[in-house]
Amino acid sequence: MAHPARFLLVATLAIQATSAFAEPNVIDAWCNQLGNRLHSVSVVACHAQDFKAAQELTIRGNALVSRDIEPTKSGDPSVAAKRILVIGGIHGDELTAVSTVFRWLDWARQPEAAIYQWRIIPVANPDGLLARPSTRVNANGVDLNRNFQTPDWDRDAQDYWIKRTRSDPRRFPGKAAGSEIETQWLEKQVDEFKPDLIVSIHAPYNLLDYDGPVPEPMRFGRLSLNRLGVYPGSMGNYSGLFKQIPVITIELPNANAMPSLRDQQAMWVDMLKWMKQNIEDAPTQPHLEGNVPTKPEASHS
Repeated sequence: MAHPARFLLVATLAIQATSAFAEPNVIDAWCNQLGNRLHSVSVVACHAQDFKAAQELTIRGNALVSRDIEPTKSGDPSVAAKRILVIGGIHGDELTAVSTVFRWLDWARQPEAAIYQWRIIPVANPDGLLARPSTRVNANGVDLNRNFQTPDWDRDAQDYWIKRTRSDPRRFPGKAAGSEIETQWLEKQVDEFKPDLIVSIHAPYNLLDYDGPVPEPMRFGRLSLNRLGVYPGSMGNYSGLFKQIPVITIELPNANAMPSLRDQQAMWVDMLKWMKQNIEDAPTQPHLEGNVPTKPEASHS
């Protein structure tokens, strides 16, 4: 009879080997799905990126994928690079948010951006994106941007959904805070990566929103600041106010048609200028957690 310890070691190595061989297949399938869904995403270019798949899978078995880009230059090698977390596709029917993040994968290597450490999540809600037609919510019918574990969730989320949105199914916050695999995974990214800034890309309200402790951006390209307030379970509430990590929400003007390349570049350049002044040159802030006041919702991001 095989020794139990030897059997356990062999089994563990087999699992690790399976995982090592399985991940490229997961990423390949993920890239193929995105390329078939989005005309702006090149399957070949997607395969060329060093994407990593999480251990978690969505309800429909889709991968949750991220890409880390290390800094390539720094003015002072003794100073750690500031960390930027970029999230697209929290709402699956906002296709331009996903396409924009894919473009930023290349732009993040430009000299002005290469001073930062980036973690880029192109699609936070793959089940919603890959549905036909794409849906705002995930496979459980939950709006992920109402499902984060904010201090006001238990008190306000269900009441807010019923009274303020008239039980709009597109804005269902879930049965409990952090109930969704995708939300749990995003919260883990925040906790593990410890970003100095989070940029969450949405559409189609054509504006900038902001929550957090550093001075707000007034304009990125054609997008002007229009602070919309916070609501139970939103990313701006969870990270910007509860954890005191600056959160910029970029609302592109259209969910299906990309802005012109010139407008995209202007937005990117202005964002980097704001980051240089308010993130790169600012002292590192402790990530605090506290009670969050809920403001009236002015938009449905």
